[in-house]
Amino acid sequence: MEAGTRFKVYCSECREKVELPAEEFRLTLGRTPEQAHYSFGCPRCGAGVRKPAGEKIVEALTAAGVRTMRLVPVEG
Repeated sequence: MEAGTRFKVYCSECREKVELPAEEFRLTLGRTPEQAHYSFGCPRCGAGVRKPAGEKIVEALTAAGVRTMRLVPVEG
C-alpha cells in the first residue's frame, strides 16, 4: 500500500467531510462496472458508509493499495 495515501469523502449519514487513510477503505468489484462500490466507517458518527465507485475512483483506490474484493472470478 502506498504509504500516507489519504482520501477525503463525505459521510452519507452525518454529511461531514472526513479524511481517511487508504487502509480504512474496502473496494468491491461486481460483475459489471456499475456494481462497483467502496465502503468505510465514518470516524465522526460511526456509520458504515457504502458508495458507488466509478472508474476513476476504482483506479485511485486500487493504486493506493486498498483491499479489494471481486464478486466474480478473474478471467485469464
